[in-house]
Amino acid sequence: MSEGEVGPSRAGTVPWPPAAVARYVERGWWEGRPLGSYLHEAADAAPDRECLVDGPVRMTFRELMARADGAALRLAALGLRCDDRMVVQLPNCWQFLVLTLACLRLGVLPVMALPAHRHREISAIARLAQARAIAVAASVKGFDHEALAWQVADESDTVECVLAAQGARAGSVDLRALCEPADDPERARKELDDAAPDPRGVAMFLLSGGTTGMPKLIARTHDDYACMIRLAARICDFGSDTVYLAVLPLAHGFPMAGPGVLGALMCGGRVVVEPSPAPERAFPAIERERVTVTSLVPAAVHRWLEYRAGRQDLDLSSLRFMQSGGARLPDHIARRIGPELGCALQQVYGMGEGLLCLTRLDDPEDVVCHTQGRPVCPDDELMFVDGDGVAVAEGEPGVLLTRGPYTPRGYYRAPELNQAAFTADGWYRTGDVVRRRADGNLVVEGRDKDVINRGGEKISADEIEEVAGRVDGVARAAAVAMPDEELGEVVCLYVVPRPGCRVTLEDVRTLMKRAGVARFKLPARLVPVGELPVTNVGKTDKAALRADIRRRMRAEAPRS
Repeated sequence: MSEGEVGPSRAGTVPWPPAAVARYVERGWWEGRPLGSYLHEAADAAPDRECLVDGPVRMTFRELMARADGAALRLAALGLRCDDRMVVQLPNCWQFLVLTLACLRLGVLPVMALPAHRHREISAIARLAQARAIAVAASVKGFDHEALAWQVADESDTVECVLAAQGARAGSVDLRALCEPADDPERARKELDDAAPDPRGVAMFLLSGGTTGMPKLIARTHDDYACMIRLAARICDFGSDTVYLAVLPLAHGFPMAGPGVLGALMCGGRVVVEPSPAPERAFPAIERERVTVTSLVPAAVHRWLEYRAGRQDLDLSSLRFMQSGGARLPDHIARRIGPELGCALQQVYGMGEGLLCLTRLDDPEDVVCHTQGRPVCPDDELMFVDGDGVAVAEGEPGVLLTRGPYTPRGYYRAPELNQAAFTADGWYRTGDVVRRRADGNLVVEGRDKDVINRGGEKISADEIEEVAGRVDGVARAAAVAMPDEELGEVVCLYVVPRPGCRVTLEDVRTLMKRAGVARFKLPARLVPVGELPVTNVGKTDKAALRADIRRRMRAEAPRS
């Protein structure tokens, strides 16, 4: 393939085996419909129902789909065709949703990047995806994304077009103008319906949540993504009365499809977009728009609880339940959701690579507060193995492997990575240490590299963090392995103290002893920090913390 030549996306994907495809079709998991058709179906049912709110911008289903189809035809006029790839690096805004729906309608494949990404990530993503276009906001928090997009385009053999919201550079396509309604919505719809993308083909690319190296691309098809969204929406009881508050970055699969924004719209509900989960903005939005459900990561849950303590005047009574995912929510925090926020909790365990687990809305408190739920599909397969790949006893912690109707069989254009991440028969190695309870619910114990081996005794970092989080003055905590000459590894605890508080190692050890924690699990060292490092997808960067403690130990070592 010559420079600048873009290969078909199917050439870089790993297909499901024919027997699995036949089973998924027979059982109704794969319906053979492009994702865009579900949105038009919802619009046909209630065209004048309001479905999208972004600050002063309010849209009905009729307008949303007219804008999506109009944008799709304008993308085609720019030369973009079905199966071309577009890097989408936009903050939460109505243009993000209109552009995403336009891509789904035309068959252009959005590659979901994060506003936090910079040249190293965007250039690598564009190169791997063989992107034809990049869509950005002109600037976010003072950073010139439009300039970055043009830099990547100038260096790229494939990128030909930069779309910018409120852009100022000559040559950029005005994203706002592109997202205007179609001049003739009925004609636009027919034209796009007649050329609808293949449901078995790629619908979009998500980025992996790894902590090392460049992001990996996860190819999600129309059939598999629609399967997951429909099942999750059914479990979450989404319908026309659903008002979903989107505060996490929409580039993540969790707020987009767990069931998220797409699930709410497919069910005829309404989506309220906010730029961040900051409670100062989210709480008034809940009160104003009568929000019924939202999705948060544990750090944001903690901020909401703290903010609520001083703002009892805001009416959050419309909020039926809150999803928490992205990392394990500490059990003691989970128990506070109902009493302090007045809504139910739904724990979510999932990954861009596929598997989605949810606690159910009618589960007892023990399940909701102490587990991360169970798979949404009966054909989700789970296997738990030890470090040698041998199955562990039922109920024992093991590294989770999974496959199913919405778990792809490999990363995009990554044959070497796939040899390590997937087994020869299609199981995805999640890297998560998980145990399955007798009731079928999963408990996430940590990462396979997040288990501290102290003289042969295995210690879950999550367990240490859970208990440390109960110490007065601790806002956040992260436990990692610290090298030890005698024991191999011991526990090192990083702590973010609450403002004005001081936390000592003895504080943590004393509470852990009182809680009955085994002595070998007690931290050997405590490192207070202003904040914990995070990965590109907002998870605590344990690799960075492990590297940091090694650097500290080298600096403290006596000079020879």
